[in-house]
Amino acid sequence: MGVGEVRLRNYISVVKNVAVLALTLIALGSLPGQDMPRSSEPDPFEIEPPILPGNLVPEQSAKSQPPTDLGQLERKLVRAKENAAGAERLFKIGVLAKLEAENRAMRVVRLEAEIAQARVAAAQLDLDHKQQQFGAREIARTELDVAQTQLTEAKQAAEMAAANQKKAELDAAAINLARQQKLLALGSGGKSAVRRAEEKLAALKGASQ
Repeated sequence: MGVGEVRLRNYISVVKNVAVLALTLIALGSLPGQDMPRSSEPDPFEIEPPILPGNLVPEQSAKSQPPTDLGQLERKLVRAKENAAGAERLFKIGVLAKLEAENRAMRVVRLEAEIAQARVAAAQLDLDHKQQQFGAREIARTELDVAQTQLTEAKQAAEMAAANQKKAELDAAAINLARQQKLLALGSGGKSAVRRAEEKLAALKGASQ
C-alpha cells in the first residue's frame, strides 16, 4: 500500500469520527426536557426574607473612608436630620420600627462627628496656606492668628463631637444588649445574638477608657 493511500484512509477515518461526534451532539441537544418551560414561581432569591429578631442590631459604623467634601457631608447631615426628625412619631404610630428610629438618630451623630473632622482638615489647610503667605510677607500677622484660632476651635469641636459619638454608640450597644436579652427570654432570640451584643458593648467600653 502506497503512502498516498495510507494518508487518504487516515483522512477518511478522521472525517467519519467528526461526523459521528457531530450527530451525537445534535441528538443529545434534541432530547426531551432540554427546553422545558421555566417555572412561573418566583425565584426564591427574589423574595425578601423576613426580619429575624436575632438580626436586630444597631447600625454599624462605615469602614470606608468618609467623603472629604465638606459640602457633601453637610448635605448628608441635613437629609439625615430630616429623616430622624419624625422617626419617633412614626415609631409611636406603628409606621417605623424602634430600631430604625434609633439608627436614624445614630446616623446624625456620626455625620456630625465626620463633619467636625472635615472642618479640622480644612482649617489645617487654611493655616498652612496662611503661613506660606505670611512667610512671603503677603498677609499680616493678624490673619495668621485668626487662622490659628479657627483651627484650635475646630479641633475642640471635633473632640466634643467624637465624645458625643462614643457616648451614643455606648448607649445604643447597651439598648441592643437589653433587647437581645429580652428576645431570648421570650424565646424569639438566640444566645449567639446576646453574646455578640455583650462583646460589642464590652469592646466599646474598653475603647472609651
